[in-house]
Formats: sequence, structure tokens, C-alpha cells
Amino acid sequence: MATDKVIWITGASSGLGRELALEAGKNGNTVVLLARNVEKLHALQQIIEGQGAKAFAVFLDMSDTNMIAQVTEQIVRKVGKVDVLINNAGFGVFEKVEQANMQNVQEMFAVNVVGLIALTNSVLPHMLEQNKGHIINIASQAGKLSTPKSSVYAATKHAVLGFTNGLRMEMIDTNIHISAVNPGPIRTPFFDRADKEGTYVKNIERWMLDSQDVAKATIKLIDHPKRELNLPRWMNAGSTLYQLMPSLFERLAGRKLNRK
Repeated sequence: MATDKVIWITGASSGLGRELALEAGKNGNTVVLLARNVEKLHALQQIIEGQGAKAFAVFLDMSDTNMIAQVTEQIVRKVGKVDVLINNAGFGVFEKVEQANMQNVQEMFAVNVVGLIALTNSVLPHMLEQNKGHIINIASQAGKLSTPKSSVYAATKHAVLGFTNGLRMEMIDTNIHISAVNPGPIRTPFFDRADKEGTYVKNIERWMLDSQDVAKATIKLIDHPKRELNLPRWMNAGSTLYQLMPSLFERLAGRKLNRK
């Protein structure tokens, strides 16, 4: 497994981000923990340092592009470099478009898309200078297959995938790897905000992924880079089927997907 690397992780205070940080720390890497909840970051920092690894807790609001640029430079001066950036921060609110709160829409794009692009933009010059690095963007199966009540969230993940694929081609003549991770639903606090009614979780709970398993598979990408990691495979098969036969898929599955 990857060791002696400096790994930056956004959204590290809870959920998948927390598990990613713990998994990275187990392997002796230096972990830069980025999120708004500094109290949780410091608690996580102590756990990682208790395992014998270095960790830094840094407040970062992913919706503030000016802060992103400033914090990036501060971290590079303090830590020295960035070997891996895992753009994990993001959230969703599941609601039908006619009921959508525009503040939620703007905030989802600000964090899930604009913030991700801004941090990547700030980090890339440092990776290009050392001519090595790895950017891992946590997208979603929703970025391939949009479903009712998650149309706006899916739109943000479509954007993440489009950005990731274009960036990968821009970096083709460098030693910088670009990967997308597309998980299905993960058992995390994500749904505390996304699905306040609990309907979606109730319908798909049996298929939800374990956050530790997703974290382990993601960290393995550092040693074995590839363009995409799709979890679980059977769900990605459904996304592929949709891309091949969208009209048939919507006709057969549309009403069932509307139940969430």
C-alpha cells in the first residue's frame, strides 16, 4: 500500500472522508484533513497520530474559492507538497425540481462542483512542478444515471465526471493521474440531509455500501491508478445499460425509481 505520501482529503470530518483519512493514515502517510468542522478534524487527527502517522487538521469551506486558494498555499508552505488530492467533500438534497430550494441548488453546485474545480486548480501547479501526483474525484453512480428527486444532485456529479474526464486528457503527457470513483449509495450521514423523510434509505438500505470498503478500494487506487472505480459493479452495469438504451430503461424502471 501507499506509504510516505502527503494525501489531502476534503470532507474529512465524517462519513466516507473520515474513513478515507483513517485508511490513508494506517499506511504511514501524512494526511491533511480538510473540512469545516474543526472539532471533529482534531479528534480524527489524534486517532491518526495515535497510529503513528502525521496528520494536519485544516478548516476549509469548499464554497469559498478565495479561501481555497489561500489555504492551499498555507498547507504547501507548512507540509511541503501534495502527492494525492482526494476531492471527497459534497452533499445532496433529494427533492423534486418543482419543490427545489434555489439556495440548496446553488450550495450543491458551489461545494460539489465549483469548490472541487477550485481546489484542483490550486493544487495542480504544485503537482506539475514536481511532475507527479494523483487527483481522485469522488463522483457517484448518480453522475451516470440520474433518478427522480436527485436530478440536481445528479447534475453536480455529471459535472464532476465531465471535469474529471477532460482533466485526465489534459494531463496525458504528465505523471499526474486522474481518477473518478463512482460509488452507489453509501451508509453514511450523507442521507441525514439528503433524505430527511427516510424514504430513499428505506427502499435501498439492503444495497447500501459500507464506507470502510469504499475507502479501502479508493486508497488502493493510489498504488494502482485507473481512470474509474465503479462500486458496486452490478450497479454500474445498470448505468451502462441506461447509456445504451435510455428510453427502454426509463420506461421499465422509471416508476420504480420514483418511489424514493
